Formats: sequence, structure tokens, C-alpha cells
Amino acid sequence: MIKDDKRIRLFIGHYGSGKSEVSINYVTTLRKQVEGEVALADLDVVNVYFRTREKKDLMKELGITPIDSSIETTTLDVPAVSAEIMRPLHDKSVNYVIDVGGDNVGGRVVGRFAKQFEQDDYDMFYVVNANREKTQTAKEVLGYIDAIEASSKLKVTGLVNNTHMLRETTVEDILKGQEVAREVSKIRNIPIKYVCCLEGLVDKLPTGLEGDILPIKLYLREDWM
Repeated sequence: MIKDDKRIRLFIGHYGSGKSEVSINYVTTLRKQVEGEVALADLDVVNVYFRTREKKDLMKELGITPIDSSIETTTLDVPAVSAEIMRPLHDKSVNYVIDVGGDNVGGRVVGRFAKQFEQDDYDMFYVVNANREKTQTAKEVLGYIDAIEASSKLKVTGLVNNTHMLRETTVEDILKGQEVAREVSKIRNIPIKYVCCLEGLVDKLPTGLEGDILPIKLYLREDWM
């Protein structure tokens, strides 16, 4: 259950894995399950497209505190981290979700304040999209996990199978990603925490999959995309 994860949840992954979409769906589900403040931080200073900060107003409407870089723009990125990022790290009453930039470049941003994370207070979830170039095998995924752990100075505690083709995603896509995630899980002893699935495909998935099903709504893609 989402509410049972560690208080601080970081989402990392290769470029284009869909971690920002996963982060938003995760935090909106979390908001429904817990009391008190829920915050979503956008630390993606790598990719200027499809990021959580572009849904800031929606997050506020849903009762979620949005936190992003100190520059108020949707098109310009700077390698800076807002001081507001730090507040929920130390305020243990806040359930905190952090959308981290892609690969080890994004990991380095987190690495700047890795010492602020207590080992028993965070989960770092690696988002796997086995339809994405360079993360189609367990070996490739493990390479990115190693690089991100080294740059962030934190450890991956769970895997998220988010294998998709946007609105063209099939059950076969998800099961393909599940096999890759299972192999990574077996080699590294990292549990599969979540299996992401478009809302319309949830009832079509086979039973018994490792990991909880996280229904996905495409918040970051307009209907025409």
C-alpha cells in the first residue's frame, strides 16, 4: 500500500521512463490515503518537457503542496534547488514525494543533500520502462541503477514497472516490463513495489503479479498528444 511506504519517496529512472507521470499518479493516490500535508517536489533540472511542475495549479486544487526550483518558469531550467525543497525533509509530519531528474545527472542534484536523508525515512523507487531504448534488459537497467546510486549517494529500495507506449500500451507491454523487473529484482534483491497500468487496462492484467497495481491517468499528456 502506498501509505505504508517510507515517509519520503524519491522516483528516479532513465530519461523517458515516465517517472514524472508515475510521481503525479502516486502522489494523488497518496493524498487520498493519508491525513496531514502531502508535498510533491520537482527536482527534474534535466528535462524541460512533461514534468510535474507544469501541473502546479492542479496539485494545489487536490490539496498537495507543489515544490519546484526557485525560477518561476516552465521553459527555463537552472541547476539550482529551492530552499523549500529542504523543509519537508526535516518536517516529519509531511508525506513527501520527489520527482528526480533522469539518470545520474538528476541523481547528482539529490546527492547535494543526501546527508539530509535518514536511512529508515526514505524509499527510492527506480522506474523501469522496458520499451525505452537502453533499458530493455536487466543488464541495462542495472547499469543505470548503479550510476544513479553512485551520484545520488542513496540506495534504490524498490522497482516500479512502468513499461508503456502511452495510449497504445497493451497488457503484453506491461508483462514484458515485468519480466525485466523480475530479473533485476532477483539479481539485486530489490522488490517490485508497483506495476503501472493505464486505468482501462487494470481489469485485463493477470492476477498474481509481483507488486501493487498503480492505475495511471495521463496527467502530463494532453488528449491530442
